Amino acid sequence: MATTAQPQQPTPERFFNTVNAYQQTEAMKTAIELELFTAIAEGNTTAAMIAKRCQATERGVRILCDFLTIHGFLTKEGAAYGLAPDSALFLNRHSPAYIGGSIEFLLAPRLRDSHVRLTEAVRQGRTALGEGTLETENPDWVKFANAMMPLMHMPAEIMATELQNGGKADKVLDIAASHGLFGISVAKRNPTAHIYATDWKNVLEAAKKNAEAMGIAERYHLLPGNAFEIDFGTDYDLVLIPNFLHHFDPPTCTAFMRKVHAALKAGGRAAIAEFVPNPDRTTPPTAAAFSMIMLATTPSGDAYTFAELESIAKNAGFARVELAAAEMGINRLVVAHR
Repeated sequence: MATTAQPQQPTPERFFNTVNAYQQTEAMKTAIELELFTAIAEGNTTAAMIAKRCQATERGVRILCDFLTIHGFLTKEGAAYGLAPDSALFLNRHSPAYIGGSIEFLLAPRLRDSHVRLTEAVRQGRTALGEGTLETENPDWVKFANAMMPLMHMPAEIMATELQNGGKADKVLDIAASHGLFGISVAKRNPTAHIYATDWKNVLEAAKKNAEAMGIAERYHLLPGNAFEIDFGTDYDLVLIPNFLHHFDPPTCTAFMRKVHAALKAGGRAAIAEFVPNPDRTTPPTAAAFSMIMLATTPSGDAYTFAELESIAKNAGFARVELAAAEMGINRLVVAHR
């Protein structure tokens, strides 16, 4: 005789875990600062060994390692700790894919403060911190350019590969270039390509250094200033717009895309990298949840669905808009054709 599954009883556990989620943030920050993941990768597997390598107490390390094991970042067999696969790849300083330095931006005091004041942001429908991250010459974007670069290698490579077969890219405009990797990746695949990078002057120093380090300095040109105000020039084959439109409301995005449209040659393309939620705006979780970051940190930004991005581009004069099949980590590539 079949048994009927009993409904799960309500529990306050999810509320408790959510309210205390800041503990995960602080535990990860501490583990990165102590180089705990690197210590384990080097063969220090017991609390005593890790403590000696990290210059910490055995009790403190044991409790921290157990906490990280509970949350899936470490494994534990008896008294021996190991790295979960994603920790081994991304959190060991010896790994070429190390991203621990991204906390310099992700946990920047102003970004954290914007979420502390989230109640105020929800009430007024915009960041509680004035212009938030959109302040002129915001030094946090210098932190972004330097700290987030390791996270951007893979998306930039995928984007450049996807764009390589879609048409000529001799003259390329890179909007909000930051670290410069999106434009640099295109240039490395197109020996005749010249990249024109826009961003705040203080941020472009990072892009310039990366272009020099990657051997394309002679083909890398800086256009410092506000992307809404500076003269882009014309006759671009390709305009790169990585993670930029989400900072603004649809009318502002549309006006900006008109400027992009005017800068392109006939048949040129605008390549938009964005967090793209499904129409339900709750899936996929990371892309959909990005709207909360925009509420906390910008006056009117949002994560836009493909239909919304398509509407923005077509209202700006683009003839055709496509969602590329390839996923760029947590981003998607949207290509608008002039």
